[in-house]
Parts: sequence; C-alpha cells; structure tokens
Amino acid sequence: MSDDDNFFEITPQILLRAYACGIFPMAETADDPNIFWVEPELRGVLPLDNFHIPRSLKKTMRNSSMKVFMDRNFPAVIEACSKTSTTRKETWINNQIKQLYCALYEMGNANSVEVYDGDELVGGLYGVRLGRAFFGESMFSIQTNASKIALVHLVSQMKKAGFVLLDTQFNTQHLERFGVIEVPKAKYQDLLEVALIGNANFNLQGYQLSDGGAILDSCLQSFNQIS
Repeated sequence: MSDDDNFFEITPQILLRAYACGIFPMAETADDPNIFWVEPELRGVLPLDNFHIPRSLKKTMRNSSMKVFMDRNFPAVIEACSKTSTTRKETWINNQIKQLYCALYEMGNANSVEVYDGDELVGGLYGVRLGRAFFGESMFSIQTNASKIALVHLVSQMKKAGFVLLDTQFNTQHLERFGVIEVPKAKYQDLLEVALIGNANFNLQGYQLSDGGAILDSCLQSFNQIS
C-alpha cells in the first residue's frame, strides 16, 4: 500500500492500533517508498519461560568484554538495521518506517537494546512495546554474536518487567535455537489479547545493563538457569 493509495496518513498512533490488531508494516526494500501491511498465517513467538541460551553463546558471553545498554541510541540501531551487509542483501526498512519508529520511541512505545565494543555500536535490536507485549522488529550484528547478546538481554529485561509476549513476527533457523515457535493466527490473537491487558515498562533509558563477565550472570538470574 503506497502513500498515494492511502485514505489517511500513517501516523505513530495508527501504527500502535495496527499492532493491537496483530498487523505490522513492511516495505519491499529500503529504497521502496511504499508500505504494506502484514498479518502472517503463522506467527513467530518466543515463549519467555522456554527461552534457551545455546551453550556456545554462553561461553562467548562469559568471556565477552562487550557492554550492553538499553535505549542509549535508538536512531542508530534502526539505521544500522536498515543497512545491507554480506549476509543481508536487502532490508525492508525504508525512510518512512525509520521516521515512524523513531516517533514511537519518542512517545515511549519503542525500545532498543545496544551492544558496544568500547565506544563502537556493534550490534542490537529494536521493537515496539504495547501493554505487556514486545514486538521485535529487526536486529543487526557488525561483530559476531552481538545481536544474540542483545536478544538475551531483551528477554532477561522482559521477564524482570512482567512482559508476557515476545512477538518475533516470523520464525527463522537462527531464532529457533532460542526457542521461538510458530503459532496459528487465531492462537496468536488469543496471546495478544491477554498481553494487551495491563502494562509493562522497562524504565531503563540509557541504562547500562551489564558488561564483561557480568553479562551472562545477570541474564541467567532472570532465567533461573545456571551456567
């Protein structure tokens, strides 16, 4: 659906209503000015109580010198997610999507998790927060495992804050390693209806979540796991 075809302008408020109905926007490519709405027949969902950290990632996190922050630089994360790479030939994040989600961030309805190596942003993710649901939008890595570390921290903070639904939109082989499953549209709507009751909030803008060897321990505590 293009802007010329719309009967109304897509605003951040309309975007939130769309998420509450179970739909989300995408563009064909980063250069395509048009946006269309997506409602998958099978939805990717990561059950928070069944989250799994692969053993190799635990080892990486245990020895990592990376630092993890939340909402320190949301615009930089969505900009990085919109870029192509050797493993991602094109992206669906166009300029309008970047503007809309940065507006949601300013409204307090979007968040980012950022991974730094020194002062360099090397990985992260962003998504939309509504009720007790978090809708993961995209992630990126410049350094190996950086986006995975961001995901571990996202789930850790979601459990601490009382979230009940992590929507990954689609399932991938990469996400399956963490426990992501696919649920039919009707089942997803039931999960979403429950998640929209009440409110969960990170309240961690600019907050450093952990660094170095503390990265793994801080997350395992929230998962009731041992390393």
